Amino acid sequence: MQNLCTPLGDEILSLSAGDQVTLSGEIYTARDEAHLRMIEEGIPFDPQGAVIYHCGPVISQEKLLIAGPTTSARMNPLTGAMLNAGVRGLIGKGGMNATVREQLAGRAVYFAFTGGCANLAAAHMTLTGGYFKDLGMAEAIWKIHLNNLPLVVAMDAHGGDLYDSVLQHAQAVFTSDTNRNPEK
Repeated sequence: MQNLCTPLGDEILSLSAGDQVTLSGEIYTARDEAHLRMIEEGIPFDPQGAVIYHCGPVISQEKLLIAGPTTSARMNPLTGAMLNAGVRGLIGKGGMNATVREQLAGRAVYFAFTGGCANLAAAHMTLTGGYFKDLGMAEAIWKIHLNNLPLVVAMDAHGGDLYDSVLQHAQAVFTSDTNRNPEK
């Protein structure tokens, strides 16, 4: 297992889909509205080597209570601008589309964190700041310090994609099973 620390650099280019890693350092939450605001007004943090976590955390009294991933596919059309600005890592659940897979090529990776594990995620996190708080708790950008958050590389910088591999395998099994048992 490789231990990574933000800001990310070229070390991510050696990662392959399926690799298990831990991540430490500063990351930034961002969902749909935050992405749109960053595209319109600029990114309020240094994007070079940054990691964006697709997450709408629950925060109380400046403390992070839970921080599970949100579905990343909603950010598909908004991701290119972040990668073009220098973002090197994305964290979320459910995968992203083929366009994002192409945009990651040679420069960034998508990490998966298991949905439903919001308490586990928060146990590895400390809230250190925030931007665009007028968007509300879930949509604001929150600056978070990570301490060895366990992740899986779901999409690598070479076109490897765990989600696509699983889909292709499932389709092959289904097609094979249907051909052997046409009454199904």
